Amino acid sequence: MSVESAASSTKLVATARPGALIPHTEIVVPAAIAGAGEHAVRRFLEFFAATIRNKNTRMAYYRACCSFFAWLEQHGITELVDIEPLHVAAYVEALQDTAAKPTVKQHLAAARMLFDWLVVGQIVATNPAHAVRGPKHVVRRGKTPVLNEDQARRLIDSIDISTLVGLRDRALIGVMTYAFARIGAVVAMRVDDYYPNGKRWWLRLHEKGGKRHE
Repeated sequence: MSVESAASSTKLVATARPGALIPHTEIVVPAAIAGAGEHAVRRFLEFFAATIRNKNTRMAYYRACCSFFAWLEQHGITELVDIEPLHVAAYVEALQDTAAKPTVKQHLAAARMLFDWLVVGQIVATNPAHAVRGPKHVVRRGKTPVLNEDQARRLIDSIDISTLVGLRDRALIGVMTYAFARIGAVVAMRVDDYYPNGKRWWLRLHEKGGKRHE
């Protein structure tokens, strides 16, 4: 993959196949990675191309890693070898002031995975994010009330189906109510995802991580 120097900083921009790794995004290599040499740059790019299959997760982890390195640069840490667990912990602490706990945990997970990849590639000797703990976040079941059958029916019947938009909304809400499906999984459905199986009709839902649910 070809790489060129950015005009205003020591960051590098991947120019081969624009948007191939992160759709509609110019891939900027952080200065700390660029300063570690060509092998480090390649390893950084390969981390997103080889280890993360889901494009949404890839985008989220890329942004998380860039945010982390930008924070380090603002605090005078510009060399990979200088990054210590204390710096990662300080970043996590600072991020909690502006981001929700799941977001903070995702940023920490992205840093851990990236540095694990860099350790395996012999770019750095140890993973500075390995021992850092994120904020505790517990998702309690039953927090969101579930519609009963009568409420669900009234909701669906209240939708105006005299327009294409109304028909679409009724279909979306109907599938979500019947199958307890995420809106993203329902929107991603194709016509052939509603199919006969014996005497019954089935729905095929495309869930996160490429998983299918029927």
